[in-house]
Amino acid sequence: MVHAYKTLRLILGDQLNASHSWYTCKNDDTLYVIAELHQETSYVKHHVQKVCAFFAAMHAFSQALSKAGHHVTYLTLDETQHFSHLPSLLADLIEKHHITLFEYQLPDEYRLRCQLSDFQNEIKVASNVYETEHFYLSDNEISRYFTRGKKHRLEAFYRKMRTRFNVLMEEGQPIGGEWNYDSNNRNKLKQKDLSIIPEPLMFDNDVSEIEKRLKRHKVDTFGAYHAQLLWPVNRQQARELVRAFCETQLSKFGFFQDAMTCKADDLYTKKQWSLYHSRLSFALNSKIISPAYVVDTVISYYHNHANEIDIAQIEGFVRQIIGWREFVRGIYWVNMPEYAQLNELQAKRNLPHWFWSGETKMNCQKHAVKQSLDYAYAHHIQRLMVTGNFCLIAGIDPKHVDDWYLGVYIDAIEWVEMPNTRGMSQFADGGIVGSKAYASSGNYINKMSDYCADCQYDIKSVDGHKACPMNSLYWHFMSENEEKFSNNPRNKMIYASWRKKQPEQRESILEKARFYLGSLDDL
Repeated sequence: MVHAYKTLRLILGDQLNASHSWYTCKNDDTLYVIAELHQETSYVKHHVQKVCAFFAAMHAFSQALSKAGHHVTYLTLDETQHFSHLPSLLADLIEKHHITLFEYQLPDEYRLRCQLSDFQNEIKVASNVYETEHFYLSDNEISRYFTRGKKHRLEAFYRKMRTRFNVLMEEGQPIGGEWNYDSNNRNKLKQKDLSIIPEPLMFDNDVSEIEKRLKRHKVDTFGAYHAQLLWPVNRQQARELVRAFCETQLSKFGFFQDAMTCKADDLYTKKQWSLYHSRLSFALNSKIISPAYVVDTVISYYHNHANEIDIAQIEGFVRQIIGWREFVRGIYWVNMPEYAQLNELQAKRNLPHWFWSGETKMNCQKHAVKQSLDYAYAHHIQRLMVTGNFCLIAGIDPKHVDDWYLGVYIDAIEWVEMPNTRGMSQFADGGIVGSKAYASSGNYINKMSDYCADCQYDIKSVDGHKACPMNSLYWHFMSENEEKFSNNPRNKMIYASWRKKQPEQRESILEKARFYLGSLDDL
């Protein structure tokens, strides 16, 4: 006999918030549902570690709720395979369990929010919608800080957030006297720094049964599969990762947050991919831990170790969470769904095939892409100034860029991925997120990494036989978009430098770029 419940509560895969008010009371007439869904494995092609991590975290959360005394049903792909989409599964559960009240938390992806809103309007039972109770800003506060179509800047928003939530503040002023110490945090890792890079804390979560399930259901994934998943899938592991970050990485996080290396003591699989980064983004974006917990814990550690950690380290980290993370969420929600169609620069080229293999002669791209395929992770500069920069100056269609970033990274959920990619990285939003296009020649990558030293291309050459493709592609991009960018004060020196070149030199550079653009798959 099927147990009859009064209330059905849906928990999505990125709503694993154990501190939500839903769980303060245990009700025998409430059934919580967590389900592996075919629709969530196929809206883009995902990295296998991403799917395994979400399914493992969802299952761990269901077990934790059950242990706490709640009624939970966890449905695997085996049990949901006959339902083409989420609404059909929910309708079946409502009928089977004689549900009279359906409740859910607001999804953080536009497509899911529309899907559940439509379902809510169609069903014949009562329904309620709740906040996820995760972010600093509640859903209904976003419009107080953001306006559709308006160009917003992080720094102004960040200061408002610091002030409102009293983060790193003292008597109404920023601790240390400055709001932002980003100028202190642009250091390259030197040879002497490589041997002391801390080894990252990695977990051994067995996901072999999940992987078998993915194969059984012919779920199309890519990237390296590891039977022992290294990412945190429950709150205890996530808190361990916060602690490890504080103890081993925070003291140098700011200094080296933009640095990249492929020579971290020859321990590629242990150090170079993580460096001084916390790697908390999956735990945060699946809501296993809250941003407030992370910020409060890290600031507390800073205050207790102020003689070992300077303000630039902690401020740079806090800015990423209370600033950038909340900022891109606001940009996303106030501008959707139109934001997903923006293509200011009319970029139309296809993503080169080596984005799926890492097999390119460009050392910077090879390491950033292979790292992404190996670990479903790359830090923000690798995403913005290596792969993202290449896509920007090569004119790759932002839809293709969005899909790759959304699929490859373990922390990628559309609300955080799209403003970072279509906005910050590709300038497809025309400047809503950033004040300039983050285009760069190979010089920036050489400045912040050791990628260029062993590359088959010559970083110092612009138009020669082995010229670094990033150089000519950069000048071609800037030349093609001179009308859009030349009036930006931050670009005046760049265009002055371009105009100083002899006409035949400019044409030689552009010709080299056209050659590369015609053979992107072969770079």
